[in-house]
Amino acid sequence: MAFASADVLLELDRGRVAFALGAGPAPGIDPATAWAGQSLDDLLDASCRNAVMARIAGLQPGVRSTPVDIRVLTGDGRARAASLRAFALPELAPFISCALSWEGAVHDVPAERPKAALDARGLLQRLGAVLALGGTGPELTVDFVQVPGLDGEGEARRRANAAIETRLQAHSLDQASAARLAPDRFALIRESSDISDLAEAVRAAGAAEGLDLSPITSRGEIGRCEAAIAVRTLRLALEDCLKDGADAGVHFGERLKRTVQDADRFRGIVRERQFTLAWQPIVALDTRAVHHFEALTRFGGAGQAPTGPISMAEELGLIEGLDLAVAEKALGQLRQPGFGLTKAAINVSAVSLTSDAYVQGLLRMTASVPDIRKRLMVEITETTALQDLDAANARIGALRNAGIKVCLDDFGVGAASLDYLRRLQIDVVKIDGGFVRDIAADRTARSMIGHLVELCRDMKVLTVAEMVETEPQADAVRALGVDYGQGWLFGRPTAVPAVTASAPAGRRRGEVASWG
Repeated sequence: MAFASADVLLELDRGRVAFALGAGPAPGIDPATAWAGQSLDDLLDASCRNAVMARIAGLQPGVRSTPVDIRVLTGDGRARAASLRAFALPELAPFISCALSWEGAVHDVPAERPKAALDARGLLQRLGAVLALGGTGPELTVDFVQVPGLDGEGEARRRANAAIETRLQAHSLDQASAARLAPDRFALIRESSDISDLAEAVRAAGAAEGLDLSPITSRGEIGRCEAAIAVRTLRLALEDCLKDGADAGVHFGERLKRTVQDADRFRGIVRERQFTLAWQPIVALDTRAVHHFEALTRFGGAGQAPTGPISMAEELGLIEGLDLAVAEKALGQLRQPGFGLTKAAINVSAVSLTSDAYVQGLLRMTASVPDIRKRLMVEITETTALQDLDAANARIGALRNAGIKVCLDDFGVGAASLDYLRRLQIDVVKIDGGFVRDIAADRTARSMIGHLVELCRDMKVLTVAEMVETEPQADAVRALGVDYGQGWLFGRPTAVPAVTASAPAGRRRGEVASWG
């Protein structure tokens, strides 16, 4: 009796019309026969599909939905307005009962040209723009759709491609959030409550052109996480899927979920300071006296290097928080009894130097103890992230003006490294260990390091050779004029600075020198 005043009664089974009874939208259309077995999506104008699917997905058992305005297609470029209400009986799940009440006469549907599919960059920009609006908007998902066999020649495939793009765009957020990533791969942003069957929409588009398609779909939750992190997370997941073969679509949702979880876990590690520092000595090569220590970050114990988490944090834009937390912990330890006048180098990703926040944070930390700045050096890692060298140099200058030394880590011989040396005002360069490893037997490596050392000496820039593990390596870099060495030959990372370094007879041990 709840639907006694309705013009049409429908029963849906997972989005398809299982039963229909009543007056059609136009003469000659009998819902009982014309609509049976069809997807409700196909009966509705694209402008209202998402709203209807969201209303149905949000149904509470035993509660009738509020009305939603719809337009039902009549198949001749026309449509009729109606009001739809839905009701879910718990004992009849998963069936949904719907009542349609016609409003007004049949009218022409404005011919809207479907929006072209975005590319991968456009999809990421679209997600960022939507999330940047904030507020209480809907939670979002990203659906990955892979259609094996879609690429190829022929008019039928061309039409099927166009139809699939149009259908996926119609299912996307605001009908403007679908992207074509590759000839057979798509992604679209949707509301989490939208449960319409994308695979069926693709199959139907292919069947209309005589193609038997078997699409693979996977859904990944975005929720309401921070816009910048959500965009970077999606980019990583999409890149993984585009690298993979035929089963890429199956794993997309898992990858996106895992990346979101990893990002949350990393933020928790930084927030709770769940990492330790290991201190490795850097020694003067001519005397073997300890000059300073590098504070190395360790997760899950002193022996676990942070390569994976650090790379992820740089990719997702989370590294700045870790860099500041590492600085805070290192400064705290330097102020403890027993550390004396120990000097320390702390790592900072070049990503953190793309804004003022890191420099401002580090200067705030040391403002109350300005003398400690003279014992501090910042090592810039991942220098490939330095795009705006003038801006980076201004931030480096602020550190150096405060008395903090600056080092370029993993310095090589490429044009980029030489450009950094020319345009950045730094105090130290650390020569990449790849050159040092082969220096004893490789004349080319020796020649390259020799030229680098000569150039740095002319510019009054000190040099450090990393990954020095043997006496021949140490002798070779010392002979070339390298100032300092770091590596297992001189000492492994320890929980507290250990000033005793391995040295040949006659060389001093344990002296902590000035920055020079």
